[in-house]
Amino acid sequence: MAVDWEVEYNNRARVPEHPQIFERWTRDGAAYRDEASKEGRAELGLKYGPSPRQIVDLFKPRGGNGPLALFIHGGYWRSLEPSMFSQMARGMNAHGVSVAVSGYDLCPQVSIGQIIEQTQQACLYLWKKLGRRVMVTGHSAGGHLAACMVATDWKKLDASAPADLVLAGYATSGLYDLEPLTHLSSNSDFKLDAAGARRISPLFWPVARGRVLDAVVGALESSEFLRQSKIIADGWRDKGVETRYEAAPGLNHFTICDPMTDANSAMTKRLVELARRTA
Repeated sequence: MAVDWEVEYNNRARVPEHPQIFERWTRDGAAYRDEASKEGRAELGLKYGPSPRQIVDLFKPRGGNGPLALFIHGGYWRSLEPSMFSQMARGMNAHGVSVAVSGYDLCPQVSIGQIIEQTQQACLYLWKKLGRRVMVTGHSAGGHLAACMVATDWKKLDASAPADLVLAGYATSGLYDLEPLTHLSSNSDFKLDAAGARRISPLFWPVARGRVLDAVVGALESSEFLRQSKIIADGWRDKGVETRYEAAPGLNHFTICDPMTDANSAMTKRLVELARRTA
């Protein structure tokens, strides 16, 4: 049976309450920035590149710096703000992990390839600023970018960086084979053909043996989003990557992030474990 690409990849239509979820994210993000700032644990608006969106907000745990994680927001590479996701640092901060939340320029002003490059620059900026390797996590488009960071050849970009700058990633609801985007009306913003989509698909990138990637998706998501997480877990495992696939019960494309705000959730505990492995 033919796939209805628009239905499979339109998450906002699948979750009609998404405006309320976005409002909650904005409210919770502001509250956590305020809390962390009052406690002297936040460094906001750190610039890693020239444009206004090329910034990192850094949230430190109480009583020290600890291992380092980076959260990359989603929005189909076209929307949303890093400030909506400050609260994603809360769970890991409670376990002594520093968490950066990065922004990037959006399509169609830039290409997805350029967004990958900007996120690589954010990782290098954190390395130079803090001298620590990075565990990368991300949601939706950020899940795609997290996988790209795990597969990046860091020495090729910067000889002074460690080869395993990003040893581990935890990607939620990501896309890893971007060829389906060529079938969507939103490709008017992405401007991808089949060859271009393949070049920016981490499923097909070489990746060093011994890297780690968790591909997690909400069990309530579309069959295509479930498939996307399964193919990266299976495909990278065949390349020698330690992978794990999980379809989280009861969660949709947007609520999949919520357990990160809970210090006691299984998701947070796994993120902390991965961050400690990269320290």
